[in-house]
Parts: sequence; structure tokens; C-alpha cells
Amino acid sequence: MEMTGSAEADSPDREAAGAAGAVLVPKLPQVEFSLACRELAAPARERKPNAVVQIAIINTQEQSLTAYSCTEIVEGTRDPLFLTGVTFPPEYRICEETRVKLTVYDVKDKSQENRSFLGYTTFSVGDLLKSKEQQLTLSLRTSDGANTVGAIVVSRLKMGEIEDGEVDHIAADARGQKCTLVCESLHGTTNDKDKSPLMNAVFKNPVCKVYRFQTVDCKWMLVREQMAECTLSFSIPKQLITLYIQEDMRRIQELKDLGDLSPHWDNLRKEVIAHYGQLISSYQETLTELNKLSGSSFKPSCSKSEKFLEFIPINLHTQRMQVTCPKKTDACYDVVTVGAPAAHFQGFKNGGLQRLLNRFEAEKKNFSTAYQCIYYSPENTAKAKEVLTSISQLQPLISTLADQLMQAAQQHSPDRLKGALKTLSDKTEQFVHALKDELVKNALLALHTARPGYVSKSKPAVCNNVEENEVRPKEDGPAPLKRQGSIPHHSEYDEEEWDRVWANVAKSLNCIIAMVDRLQEHDNNNQEPASEQTLADVITSHSPGDWQEQIYPLVVTLKDCVTEVVDRATKSMTFVLLQEAACSIPQGLFLRQRRDIVFSQALAALACGFVMKLYAGVEDKGFLQQLHLVGLIAQFESLLSTYSEEIGMLEDMEVGISDLQRVTFKITEAKSDDPGDLQPIVSGRRDYYTVEVPLPSEVFQVLPEEIKEGKPLQVYPVLFNVGINQQQTLAERFGDISSQERINQKNFEILDGYYKSLSDKVPLQYLPCFQTQTDLKELLETLGQNIVTKKRKNVEILWLAGTICRRLNGIRFTSCKSAKDRTSMSVTLEQCALLRDEHELNKDYFVRALDCMRSGLTQGEGGQWDDPETGSAAENKPTSRHFYPVALLLVSSHLLVVWLILSLALLLAKYH
Repeated sequence: MEMTGSAEADSPDREAAGAAGAVLVPKLPQVEFSLACRELAAPARERKPNAVVQIAIINTQEQSLTAYSCTEIVEGTRDPLFLTGVTFPPEYRICEETRVKLTVYDVKDKSQENRSFLGYTTFSVGDLLKSKEQQLTLSLRTSDGANTVGAIVVSRLKMGEIEDGEVDHIAADARGQKCTLVCESLHGTTNDKDKSPLMNAVFKNPVCKVYRFQTVDCKWMLVREQMAECTLSFSIPKQLITLYIQEDMRRIQELKDLGDLSPHWDNLRKEVIAHYGQLISSYQETLTELNKLSGSSFKPSCSKSEKFLEFIPINLHTQRMQVTCPKKTDACYDVVTVGAPAAHFQGFKNGGLQRLLNRFEAEKKNFSTAYQCIYYSPENTAKAKEVLTSISQLQPLISTLADQLMQAAQQHSPDRLKGALKTLSDKTEQFVHALKDELVKNALLALHTARPGYVSKSKPAVCNNVEENEVRPKEDGPAPLKRQGSIPHHSEYDEEEWDRVWANVAKSLNCIIAMVDRLQEHDNNNQEPASEQTLADVITSHSPGDWQEQIYPLVVTLKDCVTEVVDRATKSMTFVLLQEAACSIPQGLFLRQRRDIVFSQALAALACGFVMKLYAGVEDKGFLQQLHLVGLIAQFESLLSTYSEEIGMLEDMEVGISDLQRVTFKITEAKSDDPGDLQPIVSGRRDYYTVEVPLPSEVFQVLPEEIKEGKPLQVYPVLFNVGINQQQTLAERFGDISSQERINQKNFEILDGYYKSLSDKVPLQYLPCFQTQTDLKELLETLGQNIVTKKRKNVEILWLAGTICRRLNGIRFTSCKSAKDRTSMSVTLEQCALLRDEHELNKDYFVRALDCMRSGLTQGEGGQWDDPETGSAAENKPTSRHFYPVALLLVSSHLLVVWLILSLALLLAKYH
């Protein structure tokens, strides 16, 4: 598992458990201990040792050793105190008879070859547990056992206890520990049984590290880093690919349903359908390959070149830092780390989505002329897709509401009838409003001109007039609606026909409203004393079938009107999209595929962050109120440079994050606590997606009514980018950073708008409280000033944006190319800064805490070092680099120019 910060590559701890678990019974509760050495023998007179301890489990049955973990290096002392301890969770089936071997090495640098053995010792877990002081002092022996080279102190550490202990109780590291990750609320415990199904459903293979750092008042804070993979890395993309296939198959059927077209348009239709078929075939192959995978929860960066994994986000992980301080409330800080959402497999030779889309729109008019198509602007195309989306959502809803109205009439229930009518009226008006657009009318005319045998209009066509179709209440009910014929093929086209068909929906609704009003008025009159009525009137007025009989014809008419409008509107909007697709083949469909890939990665990350935030806040009433009244901010922090291929990644990421504005979330009640029933479900089409997040029944029932009723929950994605690597230095000196400036300015406006909306609807006291009480408005002003300020590598933008996001109770994401080096540096620096600013971390411990969190030592056999870019030391070969340290070259401008020319030449040679 590729990790950021304190996490590491595939941990062999689970292998250790598997090797020893068969015989290590009965298991004990979690056992943790810290380590410290005393009077280590110096390996050479000129220097003191740089000590590191390797921990291994002795398998007494097989007489073998299983490497378990390693501490960090403590340099230049004979009495090292290790921040990294050892944890044996209950899952590892450790018993009192389990024997542990501790081996101390002197490490000159981070490589396997420069490590020398100092001494070792062994002990049993039972010895530690039974010791009176919960501490063992053991002699370190040489390999032949003849001499001692110092001592090692093993001190048991009980989790959750904050003591004013000695320095040798500094910290413990629970590397590889399987612990609860995101199912804890801020005041919850790791043993909360009610929330464990949530964690098991979505988050897998958790890894935990624990430290104790000193505060400014010489107390000890307990810091727990928790990290996990997310099953949504694969489940969300697979659902999206399925939806893509279904949508494109529907589009093909809609194109076929257009009916007869002239030879020119029919040939274009066949060509478009053929390209859609190729896209569907490609997606089906990808989905088949993904379904073959089992057990995978994330995609490592080394798999970027795998085509069938291009929809999967790179290195998607969740990370939480939980802090426990004396006399203070526990605090949690969450972040999602993910590689930049981009089409890495397709490459960035011609740029990313933003540049490609702009270039495509500029050339689209020429394409439309060449293909003899009508040019539709991006706004019109988006409107056509919006109309199709509204139709697909509203037509079945109107039909269902009409049936509910009939049921209320059958039950003779005035209250239910009134409520059903109001809902039906609202949705029907929404339906009519969605189609009240000149684009639909113009597209119908354009479709008519594409029919075989089209003739120009010279005189008014003979059509059904509106008076014949007008629906009005009569004593015996409304006149039946005369269905409009299909769009004429061989006759002149009446441009006013659509207005009549569209208006009939509203008229039929008005007829139903008038009938219901009349029935209710008649019912009220029937409440008078019976002596004033005839016996026949009384019997008739209370006939339960009377209302239904009178409303039924009107409901049928409404459904017929809606069906007629849907048929015409669907064909007209499909014709618009046909022209867009026809004049953009094959570039348009290529861009659609690229956009699908980027959006899939972005949505998987967003869904992961939303679920993590929701699980943590289900008991926070202020958070839930913010969630349904305004929504959440989702802040993506990007560390990509604006140079070379990374600018293409940034252009992809910009479009992918922006497309997340089309996504809403909905909370539903799960059928059971089974992990399969707790998986988020994606529905919708490319213009609008909904992610349903199921919660167990006992959790769902305590949510606000608005959320339980299925109110769509909004998320406002914002992206801030500041390049920080050497390539960004080149971009700022010789390149163009305008895209970064534009992105930051655009997303600042979104963030500022969200804050204003939140201030109007939610009391700010519901937001999280922080030690640093800087006003949010002041932070936003400072962020705005930094964005417009011309400053190289202005990381203050990222720090301010992250701070504002946390203050706004938002979701934090951190990305770079592969979510490794730069991402881990950013996350660990932010964590230590939070400990300093919010929890009074002793300044003497800041660098030590940072180094410990950034430790890259694996727990593999032999204590190899893990390199974030190249893997373990066994495979740590020098990599080819074209970009040498800029600082050395800046001494001479001539050298810099020569270096730049050589680097470009090497890159060009590589691509050729």
C-alpha cells in the first residue's frame, strides 16, 4: 500500500500475524510498549551510534523469525529514546508465551549496505505483562552472546493514558495496527459497535501510528495517525462506467427513434451511432477487466500505464490525525490524499481537458460548416442535455403523482387530495418551465427540415387548433384531448404547433385543479343538515367512487399531454445532440471519453471524502444543519507545477473538479448492516449524478427530517493550486503561470460565495472552534490578497485555503502527480503545524514530530528503507533525471541556459 506521511508500502505485519497466529493462542488484549537504549557501545571512537531497533516475532514452532516493525533512527547518542514504539493489536493473536527479538543496528545512512549490527536481546510478552513496574531492562548481547554492548528498556504503554511520565515514555508507534478509522465522532471511542459496520463497508486495511509529544507546559499529548484504503476507489468508477454504457445505449436508441431522415442526415446518424458503439465496446471491455479484480482497494502509481485502470483514482487514501491533550477536548483532522484526477494513460502531449475543450469549441464552427450542420453553442448543447435530464426525471414523477391523486380521490379524502394536487401542480409547473425555451421550438423546426421530402412553408398548414384541444371543465368533465400527430414529413410545418402542444399540459392541469375545487366545494355543501337535502343527494355525495370517476378522464388527459410533449421534446433535443456529435467526430467523442475518465477519478475521491465527513459528523447537529441548509465545501489542494506534462494534468483536474458541481448526495436508510447494503450508489446521467449514501437504521433515524426525506445535499468543489517543485521554478522564470492564477481566482470567488451563503443561513457558532480565533472574513480577505499578489511559489495560498476549509467544516483533499512525495510533505507539515497552533506543541518537538511522521522505514525483512518514488531499498536504483538541482545552476545564467537546452533536447529525444 503506497502511503503518505507516516504510512508505508505493503506492510508485512499481517504476514507476521499469519505466521505466528496459528500457535499464539489464547490471544491477549492490545499490547504496546516503547523502547529506549542505555550505554550503547560506540562503533567507532570518532562518532556515537545512529541507533535503530528492528522488532521480530519468534515462531517457536517453526524455529523462524518474522520481521514485524522498526523504530526510527535516533542519531548521535549512546542513550537513544525512540518515538516509535511497538504495538500488538488483539488481531495478531499475541499470547504471553510469544517471544520477541529486538535487534539494534548502527545506521550510517538510509541504505541496507551501510548498517552494522550492535546487539540483540529477546523476551516474552508475559515477562513484560507480569513485571511489577510494567518495564523490562534487558542486556544487549553480541552475535556470539559473549559480550554485552549496552541495555534496552522496554516499557509498556497503555493507550489513552496521558501521564506526566519520564522521557523514556515519550511515544509509541503502532505501525501496521488495525484500528478503527473514520467511524469515530470527535468524542467517540474506537470501540463504538454501532458505527463499526460503516467502517467495514467503505474503509479497508487501516494503518495506525501513535506518538506522544510534549506540550509547552511540559504535559504530554497523544497523537494518533490513522490511514486507510477506500473501497470507493473501484466501486464508484465501476458504477459510473455502467451508467456511461447505459446512457450511450439510450442515446443510440433515441437517434434511431428520430425516424426517417434525409440521406445526408441519415448518413451522419449512422456515423455517430458507429462511434457510440466503439465507445460502448471500449467501456464494456474496461468494466469486464475491472470485475475480474478482487480484493483491491486502491490503485498504486505504478499502474498509471494500465489502460483498464484509467478510470480508477491513483493512491486514494483517507488520513485522520486524532489528538488527545490533558484537560482539553479531543480533536480530529481529516484529509483525503489522491493523485491528480487526470487521463494519465492517454498522456498530455496536446495538453489537458481545459486547453483541448477551448481549442475544440474554437474549431467546432468549421466542423459544422464542413458537415453541413447547424452550429450550437456550448450553452445550447448544455441546455439540450438539461432538458433531456429534466424530462427523464419529471415524466415518471408526474405519472406517479397523478396515480397518488387518483388514490386520494378513491378514498374520498379531502386532505390527501389537496396535498397530492399541490405536489402534482408543483412538478407539472416545473416540467412546463423546463420546456419553455426557444431552443426546443427551433430544434423542432430544424428536425422538420431534415425530413425526407421537406418543402418550404408557403401557406398556413392545416393543423389541429388550440380550441379543439383546449381542456376546460364542464358538467360532465373535460373534453378529451385530441392527440397531436407526429411532426409532418411531407407537409408544411406549423411553427405554432409546439406552442399549442406545450400549452395543453398547463391547461389540462388547470382543468384538474378546477375539478378538485368543485368536488371539495360540493363536499362542503354536503355537510349541511340532511333535512335540507334530498335522500338521493345524500347518497350521491357520499359515493366513494364518484370523485375518482370525475377526475380519472382529466388525469388520463394530463398524462397524454405530457407524453406528447416528451416525445417531441426528446426528438428535438436528440437532434441537437446529433448535430453536435456529427460535427465533432471523432474529436468530440475522444474528449467525452477523456472527461469521463477524469470525472470518474474525481467523483471517487469526493464520495470518499463525503462519506468520511458524514460518518464523523452524524452526531453533530450543527454539521447536519449546515449539510442540508447550505451544503459542504470540498477543497482540493493541488501541488502540480505549470510546466511540462503537469500543466496538462492540472488542465484535466480543473475540468474534473468543476464537473463535480453536477453531483448531489442523498442519505438513505440501509436495508441492513451488511457491508454490501452500506455501499454508496451512483445514479443519473452525465449532466447530473446523485450519490446515495446508506446509513444503518439506528443512525438514519436520528437525522434531521429534511435529510431523511431525501433532500439533495450540495457540495461546492474548489481547487487551489501552487506548484512547489523544481519544474515550477522553471515555469515561473521562463514559462506561463496564468492558468494557475486563473484557477485560484475563479475558485476563490466560489469559496467567498459559499461563505456568504453559509453566513446567511447557518449561525457561525455551529462551525468548529479552533484555538486560533482569526475571523473567517479576515482570512478570506487575506487569501484574496495573496491570490492577486505576484509572488513565486506562494504556499500561503494553500495554507489559508486549508485553514478556511477546516473552519467552514469542509472536506480537505491534497493532491500532486501521484499523491506521494509532495502530498506526504504537505500533509505531515500541516499536521505538525496544527499540533503547534491548536495544541501547543513544544517548539523543541516540532522538527522531531515532523521527522517521525515522515519516517520512510518499512517493516520488511532486514529493515529496508522505503523510498517514496522508487519503492523498497531492494529496488532502489538511481532513476534517470533530466532536471538537476536548480540552485547549483543559478550561479551562472549561462549554465542555466545550457542546462535548459540540454534538458529539452533529452526530453524531445525521449518522446521521439
